[in-house]
Amino acid sequence: MVLMMIKNANLALSFFLELGVLAALGYWGFQTGPGTIARIALGIGAPAVAVLVWGLFGAPKAVWHLDGPWRLILEVVFFGSAAVALFAAGQRVLGVAFALVFVLNSVLTYVLGQ
Repeated sequence: MVLMMIKNANLALSFFLELGVLAALGYWGFQTGPGTIARIALGIGAPAVAVLVWGLFGAPKAVWHLDGPWRLILEVVFFGSAAVALFAAGQRVLGVAFALVFVLNSVLTYVLGQ
């Protein structure tokens, strides 16, 4: 019973991390760029590209679902991009915290066999 609760909590954390990637990339986009149009394009475009990549390769019902080391590479790049984006946007503590939560989630996912 407790193990099932931990697994469900970890799945929820995974989902919130995915949403966090979109929020972080959007925040970075709106904070970056030489002008208003560039900021809007980056703020909308960066999360849109992330959604496309995750939907094609990372989501449970992905068109081309990746496994093994390719899945690990995708996750590190996908979730790592959020940490880097936050760091680049001046939110260094939040970027490091995001990276640490991702590592915790990944370890739990592996240990729990999810």
